[in-house]
Amino acid sequence: MTGDTASGKLPGLGPGESVRAGEPAPGPAPGDASDGPDGGIPEAGPDGIPGPAADTEDGSVIPAAVNNPVNQPAPAAANDPAPGAVNQPAPGAESAPAPDSATVPAPPRKRRRTRRVLAWSALSLAVLITGTATAGYLYYRHLNGNIVKAELTPVAPEKRPPAPTPNTAGQTPMNILVIGSDSRNTKENLKLGGARDTVGGKPLADVQMLVHVSADRSNMSVVSMPRDTLLKLPECKDPDTGEVYPATTTRRMTNETLGRGGPGCTVATWEATTGIHIDHFMMVDFSGVVSMADAVGGVPVCVDRNIYSHTSTGKGSGLKLEKGTHPVKGKQALQWLRTRYGFGDGTDIGRAQAQHMYMSAMVRQLRENATLTNPGKLRALAEAATKSLTVDEGLGSVKKIYDLSNDLRAVPPERITLTTMPFVYEGPRVAPKAGDAEQLWRLVREDIALDGKDKKKPKVKDISDQAAAPGEVKVSVRNATATGQLALVPERAGTIAQQLVGKDFARTTADQSHTGSEDKTEVRYPGGDAEADAQSVAKALKIPLRRVKESADVTGVTVVIGSDWREGTRFPKKDDDDDDALPKSAQALNGADDTACMKVDPAYSW
Repeated sequence: MTGDTASGKLPGLGPGESVRAGEPAPGPAPGDASDGPDGGIPEAGPDGIPGPAADTEDGSVIPAAVNNPVNQPAPAAANDPAPGAVNQPAPGAESAPAPDSATVPAPPRKRRRTRRVLAWSALSLAVLITGTATAGYLYYRHLNGNIVKAELTPVAPEKRPPAPTPNTAGQTPMNILVIGSDSRNTKENLKLGGARDTVGGKPLADVQMLVHVSADRSNMSVVSMPRDTLLKLPECKDPDTGEVYPATTTRRMTNETLGRGGPGCTVATWEATTGIHIDHFMMVDFSGVVSMADAVGGVPVCVDRNIYSHTSTGKGSGLKLEKGTHPVKGKQALQWLRTRYGFGDGTDIGRAQAQHMYMSAMVRQLRENATLTNPGKLRALAEAATKSLTVDEGLGSVKKIYDLSNDLRAVPPERITLTTMPFVYEGPRVAPKAGDAEQLWRLVREDIALDGKDKKKPKVKDISDQAAAPGEVKVSVRNATATGQLALVPERAGTIAQQLVGKDFARTTADQSHTGSEDKTEVRYPGGDAEADAQSVAKALKIPLRRVKESADVTGVTVVIGSDWREGTRFPKKDDDDDDALPKSAQALNGADDTACMKVDPAYSW
């Protein structure tokens, strides 16, 4: 369940810390910029990248800059109407009892260091709001007033990835980016998150999950991007202040995007990186996840041994659980979602896996828990949920969120696949794994189910025995290895051309005039008898015959080297030899799996 390093080993314990006196403990690990030995900002890492914030001695966090781009008002108590709102149900709805009093967890003790990350689920939130809507749109106008709206993206429409093409039934897939903000700029969030010194500072997008719902609403994919992923960030403009943030020339941690103009900049970064057209975003805060966990009576989570996420220097979430499955709610739910020390390899990857387990368990709880039919509890829950939301204008009402939740509810848990972006470690940070990451983005763009249950493509008939002799086939090779984040691999076309020459395709040349970006390596031909010749070339390079495509854009057999083959002279074999298979490095979890258990580092066991 944990992410492997390039060598197949996990980062071990580093010097300078101990879980108990006299015992070594982990040093800085990917995912936390504040894990320097003195609790401050660590030295610059790869590309001169410093951490965005620093921990203080009392457990607070000093932000790298101050300015709150999203002017979200402080939420009132769960049963307080907005000013001027009429405290009555919508026409046609039966009156409901007053909501139960919300229990606010006590602030964490100052001696414990806090963490900036929480995960919350668009799936869970949408299923939840479905219940509130079904109960009669309680305080409909008032709830609408709770929801904060922001710009979807500052990028001009013509510069964004194209929207997906509808299928034969006229149905279109949908992509929603879920963002978890670490902002403490409300009274409730400050109580839950601590770190008083960050009030008024720029928030960080410390949780980013793309929720993809298939066109036919039969399946759903959830893809997490670790918060410390290094990317070149696009130009963004703050819609409130007009401040323009230039595109970065070096790579920065992706969680910084929220402070570069709000959630729209996070959306723009995802689109530039993945080529996926994003339809909506939902940004939520600390209090939202607590309200949902409490409403369902706790979310069941599992650890494979006793865990105490705490070090002798005060690091860790404070989570303390015995081996086995336990329901967590309130502050303990936050601790689960924020735990890095003690899970897996002690990095943000392990934390993302724990968030996936929590998300899938909450979805199951919300589907099965009958107490959510209580109108009073739903009213309080609706207040808390809508107050924790910031969404784009296209999703800016309870009715629109209700319609979205109906689409989400149509997907059975067994057709929900939760994954993490394939990555490689770069110092204390991570970067998208070339080939595997592009494969995942392509599957989402092409609306291919990540669980492998889509109808398999028919096997291609092999007619390569009808091809001309290799020395008679004229072949052109193009370099299209660039991605949204990676440049062209130099001389890649020449390398593959030489490989073909060595296999007797003597008339092969490298086409230096056509370069660019392609997800998939393909062998293209103009039609007619050239298909057999193209298959012959594909077999020589070990490229699957399903990658041989007829194209009007070529005049002869053409090998297009995509970003899935940036190195080596033999085409890499795909998982299960399936061109549309989810890479194993995506660490998939099925939404119906209630047996998953987090692996605990023995150094954090008791």
